[in-house]
Amino acid sequence: MFEFAVIATTGSARAGTLTLPHGTVETPCFMPVGTRGSVRALSPHDLRAIGAQVVLANTYHLHVRPGEDVVAELGGLHRFMAWDRPLLTDSGGFQVFSLEGFRRVDDDGVDFQSHLDGSRRRLTPERAVEIQWTLGADVAMAFDHVVPGGADEPTARDALERTLRWLERCAKRHRELADGRTGGRSIGTDRPTARPPVRQTLWPILQGGASPALRREGLHRILELGDWTGLAIGGLSVGEPKPLMYRTLEQLEPALPASLPRYLMGVGFPEDLVAAVERGVDLFDCVAPTRMGRNGTAFTPEGPRNIRNAGFRTDPGPLDATCDCETCTTYTRGYLRHLFAAEELLGLRLLSLHNVRYLIRLAAQMRAAIRSGEFTAWAADWRQRYLHPEPA
Repeated sequence: MFEFAVIATTGSARAGTLTLPHGTVETPCFMPVGTRGSVRALSPHDLRAIGAQVVLANTYHLHVRPGEDVVAELGGLHRFMAWDRPLLTDSGGFQVFSLEGFRRVDDDGVDFQSHLDGSRRRLTPERAVEIQWTLGADVAMAFDHVVPGGADEPTARDALERTLRWLERCAKRHRELADGRTGGRSIGTDRPTARPPVRQTLWPILQGGASPALRREGLHRILELGDWTGLAIGGLSVGEPKPLMYRTLEQLEPALPASLPRYLMGVGFPEDLVAAVERGVDLFDCVAPTRMGRNGTAFTPEGPRNIRNAGFRTDPGPLDATCDCETCTTYTRGYLRHLFAAEELLGLRLLSLHNVRYLIRLAAQMRAAIRSGEFTAWAADWRQRYLHPEPA
């Protein structure tokens, strides 16, 4: 359980398998984001149909509503969502630190104001772990201090140090919960739940901003703290220029343990997935495909397309002739444009469905190219077509 195996490599790019309690994940892999226990506009049936292997949910949002004890009482997050494949829960750190003006940070944790009802709440490393244990995902993330892209080195240093201190506390609490095997009970109460016993691993998050020295130091200190089953790279894709993110990954890659899956948090644009896989990353998540889909933008092999364009008004062709999703095999571009013009909810679902399927197919294409030893040529061809398409 929680084993990762690298099957093939091309340069720094890797294809592998990650074994989790609810299934084996083939990497590279894109994970759709179900922030509140639901991927926007898509059902679990939709997600299975388009090949989603893992779904991400968020600790902060599920803690605020409906509350982790409600989820546990209804059988745990898998049963609550009707999702029988692997789940990963983010710690809530990014959401809490994005509440600028509504939170106060100290070394013990974060006081914040709920975005729902204004109530004051406190999240500590221990509570973040307890909430995730109660939710019961396959992979839980350590509570981290997130800083904006472009933060200066003293700010990045402060966030790194706090993240490392919090990691020790997260790991300690997670070990206590695992040793106690609290499945079947809500933490801190005697109320029985329908949730099965928890089998869960905890992954650390590497911070350090854009400083290669801080990143390498943080990695060294994380590895000294325990035998981890995976590693997340945080604090990128938070406002910094993309070339800076790529350079940071490139400089970090040689120091990363080959035996651990590498999860780049919050990255989901196609060109970023390809660039990150070239630099040794295995897992990704992002709200971009569903958010863009709800706003009428679709990923295609020739780059993003806005379906609201008047040129699609009488277009009889599919959204993407290479795609096998329900949207592309059933509906015309003209019909999809009509749905958005008429503000029909079906349009939001169909473009969201396609965009998530696009990224899942993209990850599968990268896996196949790595395994065949053709990834370098494949990536060059893909980039030429996506970023520099020929005029229609």
